[in-house]
Amino acid sequence: MPDLYYVPGSPPCRAVLLTAKALNLNLNLKLVDLHGGEQLKPEYLKLNPQHTVPTLVDDGLSIWESRAIITYLVNKYGKGSPLYPEDPKARALVDQRLYFDIGTLYQRFSDFFYPQLFGGAPADPSKLAKIEEALKYLDTFLEGQKYAAGPNLTVADLSLIASVSSFEVTDIDFKKYPNVKRWYETVKSTAPGYQEANEKGLEAFKHLVDSLMKK
Repeated sequence: MPDLYYVPGSPPCRAVLLTAKALNLNLNLKLVDLHGGEQLKPEYLKLNPQHTVPTLVDDGLSIWESRAIITYLVNKYGKGSPLYPEDPKARALVDQRLYFDIGTLYQRFSDFFYPQLFGGAPADPSKLAKIEEALKYLDTFLEGQKYAAGPNLTVADLSLIASVSSFEVTDIDFKKYPNVKRWYETVKSTAPGYQEANEKGLEAFKHLVDSLMKK
């Protein structure tokens, strides 16, 4: 059973939990106390020098970055699964959506919201505009598509919904984009174990936001 070092509220951690559920794969969950600095201890740094979560340890392999983890899990434990299709063109589209998530959508969310959450910075309208632009891109990708990368649920959807659902703790109205709204409801209702894998962590994220933003 692979070990997953994680925190429940983290969107990237939730993407890994969603993928494990979709694969019917049990993970040995190891909670990391970020506030207590557990991620900076020598034993954790040996696993992940970047001291980030999530970190997966499986059969001697230590790997971090959630999108790398989720594709690895399907490659090892879900060979042939539509979650990460083997056809080169279909896989390329899934990869593009994953890179869009980490490099554009979630990155812009992080740039906008985390300085407010952790540093008490005021909201930056220019950074909010960049998120709106990213949501327009996603809305375009989803035009005429049931899921983010075609007709089947893939790890691209699981990564993206972990990111997009996190917008719910902010004033960002992603549901004004009709294709995004439709896709969001579709994935919520069809991703295996969605409530346990994502909703519970999202509630933890909301509690963190409430506690920090009220200071």
